[in-house]
Amino acid sequence: MSTSRYELRDKVILITGGTGGIGSATAQELLRRGARVAVADLDPRTPQIGAALSSTSAMGVIADVRDRASLDAAVDAVVDRFGRLDVAIANAGILARTGTLRTTPVSSVESLLAVNVTGVVNTVQAAMDQVIAQRGQFALISSVFAFANGMGTLPYAMTKAAVEQLGRGLRVELANHGVSTLIAYFSMVHTAMITQGVDGDPLADRLLATMPQTMLKRIAPETAATAIADGLARRSPTVFAPSRWKPLSALRGLVNPLLDSRMSRDPRTQAALSALDARTATDTTAESKGTR
Repeated sequence: MSTSRYELRDKVILITGGTGGIGSATAQELLRRGARVAVADLDPRTPQIGAALSSTSAMGVIADVRDRASLDAAVDAVVDRFGRLDVAIANAGILARTGTLRTTPVSSVESLLAVNVTGVVNTVQAAMDQVIAQRGQFALISSVFAFANGMGTLPYAMTKAAVEQLGRGLRVELANHGVSTLIAYFSMVHTAMITQGVDGDPLADRLLATMPQTMLKRIAPETAATAIADGLARRSPTVFAPSRWKPLSALRGLVNPLLDSRMSRDPRTQAALSALDARTATDTTAESKGTR
């Protein structure tokens, strides 16, 4: 894949989960750079939210990423409005409440897989023919949990590892079509998803307190949006924010076994996990479905 600059001006870009958090910030950043943007979301106000972004260069379409037909219809609507689709950003995602796998309801695991994995696949497949025709790009929102230990949020971490694998595979499968794939790795972004799923949970805070604080620095949605836009403009294979996670990803084969061993023996980590393991089924049933 050529590393020449990809001009974002006048490109047509679809963003799932686009009405809040990272999705909304990315839509605004791409509009600022001259792109035309379609935000897709379950929120019934999505058409109005899209129109408020720009009366001429933005639109909103109601879509459920769990439903392939819904995304097919969304792509058709974008092409009807703007004439084509150049880039698809698979951003929609949910986060279950912090808990051990032992106490996580099957329904929560199934919801995470449906939105965070199947939803990303549906987005890619629905947009595939258009993106290939335009020799465009896909951007997949993974997480540092694709390679960091996912204790306390294992199903979520599993979904992000799956997204990473999807992005890597697409990068190879679509190379002959002139299509590039960007994988975005973020840590904790200050969005409703984190506020609902982490901040209001003292046991989640207790578990996070056992981790190196330099690794827990939060970023604003606008920082994530700039990283995505810059990555698309460079046709980069990956972006990291904060950037300190990039060397840890590169060294994961060496670092992860050491960190896993340390956490397995660390009294504070094990005490926090024991507290999570003691939650009742009722305590762990609720999901935090904040849009990224």
